[in-house]
Amino acid sequence: MRRWMHIGALLAGFAAAPAASADTIDVNGVMRSYTVQLPAKRLVPLVVVLHGKTQRGADMVARTAWPQVAKREGFAVVFPDGLNHAWADARTKAGPALRGPPEGTDDVAFIAKLVEKLVANGTADPGRVYVAGISNGGAMAMTLACARADLFTAGASVIMNLTDEAAVTCHPSRPLPMLIMNGTADPLVPYEGGRGSGYFAADGFWSTEETLAFWRKLNGCEADDATVTEMPDRVPADQSTVTRIASRCPRGHDVVLYRVNHGGHRMPGFAPDARFPKVATSLLGPQNSDIDGAETIWTFFSQFP
Repeated sequence: MRRWMHIGALLAGFAAAPAASADTIDVNGVMRSYTVQLPAKRLVPLVVVLHGKTQRGADMVARTAWPQVAKREGFAVVFPDGLNHAWADARTKAGPALRGPPEGTDDVAFIAKLVEKLVANGTADPGRVYVAGISNGGAMAMTLACARADLFTAGASVIMNLTDEAAVTCHPSRPLPMLIMNGTADPLVPYEGGRGSGYFAADGFWSTEETLAFWRKLNGCEADDATVTEMPDRVPADQSTVTRIASRCPRGHDVVLYRVNHGGHRMPGFAPDARFPKVATSLLGPQNSDIDGAETIWTFFSQFP
C-alpha cells in the first residue's frame, strides 16, 4: 500500500514539479550549462543526472521523476547539459550518424568541477554524491565511476553496456556500488551485445551479462548471482516485466542489475518518458511501467554510505 501511495504522490507531482534554476560554469574557458534543484537544507545528498544523446538536462527534468523524488526525499539534483546534446564518454566510436561533442571536450572535468562547486558552497555532502545516466549519459556515468571514483558514492547506468574501449580505460581508485538497468528488446544497445538494429545504433557493445561481470570483478564480488527476484507485474499492458538480479559482494560494494524483460531503449517510469510515446515505442521499443527508474535508483543510492 505504501508503494502505491508513493506512486500516486509521484504522478501528482508531475503536474507541479518543484522549481529548478539554470546556471553556467566555466570549464577550461568553455561556459557549460546546467539546471539544478536545491532543497532548503544544506549539506544534503546530491544526484547528478546525465541525459541521453540528442537530449539536454531539461528533458530529464520534464520526462523523469527525478525532480519529484528529490523534492520528497530532500536531496539536491543537478541536470548538466552535454555539448551538441551528447557526452564525451570513454568511447570514441559511439555512432557516427549522430554528431557528438566538439573534439577535445572534457566532460569528466565538467562534472567534477560542477560537483566540487556544489560541495564547496555547502549544498552537497561530499560523502553522499551520486551519478546516474541514461544511454549516452549511462556511458558517461560509467566513465565517471572509472575516472573519478573519489568524487562519487555510487553510480547507475540505464540502457547502456560497456565496450572494449570503455573497459580498457576503466581503473577506478576505489570500488563504487553500481546499478545497471537494461532492456532485453533494446534496438540501440543490444542486451546480448554487438550492434543494434536501430538506424543510429553503434557497434561493439558488450552484452549486459559481460558488463555486469565486469563491475562484479572490479568490486570484488562473486561471479554468480546472489538472488534473482521477479518484480510484480503491476502494469500488464506494458507487455514487459522486471527481474532484479543481486550480487554477492563485500559490504558497500554492491552491484545490482534490473533486467527489463521485453523493454526497449527507454527509462522505466510511472509516467511517459517521451513527448510522443507512440513514436518512441516504434523507434525505441516499449517503456516498462512496473517500476520507476528514478525511484529505483534513489532507493539503491540511499543505502550508501
